[in-house]
Order: sequence, then structure tokens, then C-alpha cells
Amino acid sequence: MSTSPPSLPLVVPPAAASALTAPSPRRPLSSLWTVRAPINRRAYWVLALTGLVLPLLAWAALAAWAGLDPTFMPSPLAVLGKSWVWLTENGLVHDMAISTYRVVAGFVLSAVFALPLGLFIGSFRSVQALLEPLTDFIRYMPAVAFIPLVMLWVGIDEGSKIAIIFIGTFFQMVLMVAEDVRRVPAAQVEAAQTMGANRAELIEKVILPSAKPALLDTLRITMGWAWTYLVVAELVAANSGLGYAILRAQRFLQTDTIFAGIIVIGLIGLATDQAFRWLHRRAFPWLYLKG
Repeated sequence: MSTSPPSLPLVVPPAAASALTAPSPRRPLSSLWTVRAPINRRAYWVLALTGLVLPLLAWAALAAWAGLDPTFMPSPLAVLGKSWVWLTENGLVHDMAISTYRVVAGFVLSAVFALPLGLFIGSFRSVQALLEPLTDFIRYMPAVAFIPLVMLWVGIDEGSKIAIIFIGTFFQMVLMVAEDVRRVPAAQVEAAQTMGANRAELIEKVILPSAKPALLDTLRITMGWAWTYLVVAELVAANSGLGYAILRAQRFLQTDTIFAGIIVIGLIGLATDQAFRWLHRRAFPWLYLKG
């Protein structure tokens, strides 16, 4: 007759016993207040719409009940009506098109020169020492101060508007691109050098691919700056465009047109920003994988 071995008593270490008996950590009441925690798409859109609607409601309440002169604070409905008149009778689409052309042309011209220059400044200490102090010096000069020189050198046609936007964005973009390149981990560069990569291969196959996500973000940010220089650019003998319409409305106290022009510029800028974000997600999908 077989007998089973006697069972041994279960011995639990004190640390484990305290862990078993201790209450489980309380989960946060909401992931909305957890640092860098993802939220679902529905919550995101609810919060986004709330952030857009609340200022609009505050504006409507201020215009309706604060006793302000409509000449200085028109209501949202008045601005909407003026926008409709501008769209149907006063050529809003043409103004949007010409302003978008000026901004995009100045931005693209800046990127064509700033990307390679920033790449070299960020990659070579000698180029950094030669060009970065000068770029730092010029970038603090206001773009509006260059208007008299631009009018003398370029004239008063479309080239002058594009030149102002170029000046306003180029020097900032150069320094941001250089900083993006400098953030490439030194370990990657040293590993490639150990494997025998030359200077061209280091830039083409190590530094540039590693910096691409940051470079696209830099382009997105500087595109926003290009839009902020639109009104300044259209000071130069313009007879069309959103900035020109805002400046003309200021002379005749047409505050509703000023508000309409500002909102239209903001909407175009928001659409452009979202297009860059979409491109970033498509180009670098691994950065958005959930860990």
C-alpha cells in the first residue's frame, strides 16, 4: 500500500506576504490626468471641440452683454455675415489664393536654402563657427525693418512680398535645422565611423535619416511663422490678399472684416498644420506605435 509523502507547510517570505496582503495600488480616476497617457479618439475630439467652442461663446457673451461698441467688438454673427459677403461679393477666394501663394513661395524658398545650410552647420563645427553667430545676429532683426531695403532691391511686385516672408523664416529655420542635426546621437555617428563611413556617407546614411522626423516638425513650425509674416509682407504696395484686406479695413474701422481676415488666416494655418501632422504620421509611422 503506497502512501503519499507528507505535505510540507507553505512558507511565505515576509516581503512577499506583505505584498500579498497590501492593497493594490489605486488606479488614477482618469487617464486624462496621467502624464503622457493616451486617450481615446472620442475624448480627444470632445476636448478639441470644447477648446474651440468655449472662446467663441466667451466672445459672443462679451459682445452681447459687456456694453461694447460693435464698431470695436463685433459679434461672431456679424463677423460670419461679413465673411459671407466677402466670399460672395468681394473676392475672398482670390485673396486666399494670392496670400497662400506668397506664403508658400517664401516658405519653400527658405526651406531650399535653410535645410542644406542647417545640415552643414549642425554637422561640422567649422561651419558652425563660421555661420551660426552671423545667423544668430540677423534673426533678431525684425522683418518689417527690411521693407525699405526690399523695395529698393526687389521692387514692389510679388517678389517683394515673398522676400519679406523669406527673411522672416529663413534665419530661424537654419538654426532649428542645425539643432535638429546636432540632436542625432553621437553613438550612431561613431559607430558608422568605426565601420569606415566617409563624410558623405555619414551625412547621407546616418545623420539625415536620423534627423528626418525632427526636420519635418521644424518645417511645420516654421510654416506657421511664415503665415504670421503675411500681413507684414502685404504692407509692400499690395492690392490684394488677406493681409491687405485687413490693413484696408483698419483704415475704415471695419472691425468685422479684420476679425474675418484673422479667422480665415487661422483656419488656413490650422489646415496646413494638420496636413504636416498627417504627413509626419505617414512618413514615420513607427514613432506612433503604442508601447
